[in-house]
Amino acid sequence: MTSTATQPTIMRKDQIDDSAAVLARAFFDDPMMRWIMPDDARRLKDFPWFFHAAAVLGDRYGEVFTTGDAVAGNAVWLPPGGTTVTMGRMARVGMLKAPFKLGFGPFMRFMKIMNTFEHLHHRDMPEPHWYLMLLGVDPPRQGQGVGGALIQPILARADADKLPCYLETQKEINVPFYQRHGFEVIVEDDIPGNGPHYWTMKRAAR
Repeated sequence: MTSTATQPTIMRKDQIDDSAAVLARAFFDDPMMRWIMPDDARRLKDFPWFFHAAAVLGDRYGEVFTTGDAVAGNAVWLPPGGTTVTMGRMARVGMLKAPFKLGFGPFMRFMKIMNTFEHLHHRDMPEPHWYLMLLGVDPPRQGQGVGGALIQPILARADADKLPCYLETQKEINVPFYQRHGFEVIVEDDIPGNGPHYWTMKRAAR
């Protein structure tokens, strides 16, 4: 049973700043983010801007779930037919400022990851599906069922519509979590150029 503290609700526009801060904290030690921006102080300073753009993108082109009035986490989904993060979408949410905000080296590493994931995504998921672009829970709230609660609304909708779901993760600890929710590993590999290890995962409709 989902408690009121973890009851998933659609993120309001006045929660975008709080959501960006929570996502930045949730992904602070993520291997992908550490590879993109190895300097801890720079990640702490610059990544709230990065995740603000991601939250705006999810709000504008998909659905973002959070935990009521107090943001403890976010699930950012893109819907069937709209699962590609195009350059046009990135431009409209301010992501084209990334080379200047993050620096040229971090931006190029980010684009290498994006290109790798986009290739696999298109290759392995040609059918309509839901894409879990981001799932992050504030570190003090991790392990309390928040992440599982946040993804349930779209998993239920996907099941009702007989649609699969797709995601990528760079943390090994996340793999059994997603497997408990019905996802299976499609690809396990490393980002080219000494990049982080990753898993792509698919969940068939139940």
